[in-house]
Amino acid sequence: MDRAIDVPESLAQPADPARVNDYDSFAEAYAAENENNLVNAYYERPAMMALAGDVAGRRVLDAGCGSGPLTAALRDRGAVVTGIDASAGMLALARRRLGDDAALHVVDLHDRLPFADGAFDDVVASLVLHYLEDWGPTLAELRRVLRPGGRLIASVDHPFVAYAFQDPRPDYFATTSYTFDWTFNGHSVSMRFWRRPLHSMIDAFTTAGFRLSVISEPQPDPAARELFPDGFHDASTKPNFLFFVVEVPTSATGSND
Repeated sequence: MDRAIDVPESLAQPADPARVNDYDSFAEAYAAENENNLVNAYYERPAMMALAGDVAGRRVLDAGCGSGPLTAALRDRGAVVTGIDASAGMLALARRRLGDDAALHVVDLHDRLPFADGAFDDVVASLVLHYLEDWGPTLAELRRVLRPGGRLIASVDHPFVAYAFQDPRPDYFATTSYTFDWTFNGHSVSMRFWRRPLHSMIDAFTTAGFRLSVISEPQPDPAARELFPDGFHDASTKPNFLFFVVEVPTSATGSND
């Protein structure tokens, strides 16, 4: 699931657990917001596509596909893409974008994935893992559906940003949640994310049996400089997201099972 532009620290506040992260309630407004904005369209998605590289003919699972912009970009490069998301409302928008024949499924990443072992060459998880308190079961499932040599390409909130989000500062080394209201196009919604230190992220990948290949802190697309003169400097000088490429070892000797 893509994420909208960063929220000011002053907006951080408790959220109603019954309404938190309820993408179905604001799917249209959210999709419109991140379709062409700086953070998603000119920073996060280009970085994901650069890390994915040549995907022609590859079977790709877009885990947390939202309204489908990354799915569409991968498909345009020749990938055979399956999209999953917990929000039926977001998937309805993805189907509108991608067509009735698109492989889209309502799936919660807390649950077992409805795919065979080794079904995919790549998994992309765009700004979705930070919704999860425990990465372990989800990463185990993503590894299961990847073939040996397959890749998981993931982006998450940068741990420094998550740590600095509130004052007083939380315990950097603890896995803790934080909640706030997102406001876009006059629409305010309650959100919750989970922060964790960098070493915890890496440990979660290796414990699930992945081998770390790339850690990336990319720059926004240079085209954003003229389109977003007020935001470009901040986006290019402050951390926003952290990107990983982790691989399934091709032999048992390289596995952490």
